[in-house]
Amino acid sequence: MTASVSERLTLAVTADDQRIACLAAIAIVLAIIDAGLPSPLPGIKPGLANIVTLLALYHLGWRAALWVSLLRIVGAGLLLGSLLTPGFFLSLAGGIASLAALALAFQLPRRWFGPVSSSIIAAFGHIGGQLLLARLWLLPSDGILYFVPLFALAALATGMVNGVIAARLLASTNSQDIP
Repeated sequence: MTASVSERLTLAVTADDQRIACLAAIAIVLAIIDAGLPSPLPGIKPGLANIVTLLALYHLGWRAALWVSLLRIVGAGLLLGSLLTPGFFLSLAGGIASLAALALAFQLPRRWFGPVSSSIIAAFGHIGGQLLLARLWLLPSDGILYFVPLFALAALATGMVNGVIAARLLASTNSQDIP
């Protein structure tokens, strides 16, 4: 006897899946807010959605942080109409580099490295990934290196602010409080 189509497509949704979906939705909203903020230079944004990625990482683990970040990048790309544009690929490159940096940072001793330092490291990873892709694909010139100090300063500032916000949120919540 064959199962009906609805029985074959039924997926079990766990509480963590629901938390990841909720965090991804919050991150998408924050990414859209980021996109609407004025910027002194293209590519310099507060990165508010990265706060949500840090919350996911510290409360739910690496898998959740990865899903939240990737869902945010694709979801914001769809909603902003930038999916598969250079801006989308810059965001994706920054997100992947940021996640790689976070993976390394999360292995550091927590006694000395917490959400603020992780956020700063992730911000540097993000801007590094974007600049690398821009250099290799969009602006194949060493002239892009002139922007590194400005982008590094922006990464330090936004990483610090986002890290402080994430640290405060982490201190005031536990994993059960995450939506």
